Amino acid sequence: MATAFITHADCARHDMGRHHPESPARLAAIEDHLMSSGLAGLLERHDAPAAKVSELARVHPLEYIEAIREASPRSGIVHLDPDTAMCPHTWDAALRAAGAAVLATDLVIGGRADSAFCAVRPPGHHATRTRAMGFCLFNNVAVGAKHALEQHGVERVAIIDFDVHHGNGTEDIFSDDERVVMASIFQHPFYP
Repeated sequence: MATAFITHADCARHDMGRHHPESPARLAAIEDHLMSSGLAGLLERHDAPAAKVSELARVHPLEYIEAIREASPRSGIVHLDPDTAMCPHTWDAALRAAGAAVLATDLVIGGRADSAFCAVRPPGHHATRTRAMGFCLFNNVAVGAKHALEQHGVERVAIIDFDVHHGNGTEDIFSDDERVVMASIFQHPFYP
């Protein structure tokens, strides 16, 4: 078996502005490196499906999901906070990002992949149950973890968050769930 590489073109359409550090260039850099290193041929590529509202609702209240959908602009860019913005393509990208986590979970637990890498945007580890922040709308890894617990009957999930920033949203979501252990490795002190 191979490593599943899950992405979708919608994720590259999410654009928070010309000078924003969380940009489509991140996905292009990953693709370029995979091609130049020869690793691309070792991966099993998958298109990320759009997450279902029911999958998001395992983590986020329906009111929050609807508020994010309604905030999606028809044109231009709308800021949800100083760091987090949406363009007309963000809603679709966010659904694909969360859906990638669900697909990755299904592939690995189902024995169809040894591991999975989700090259998606927007990221998710700062999103709490009810608040978008730090470039993040939905907590993708939390959606995947809840899917493993509730759909596949997994008893325990370990999340290792390796990023320059602390995964505060993931910690918030699972702080009272004994089935999930989270380790966040980050630069301190830094956002948030």
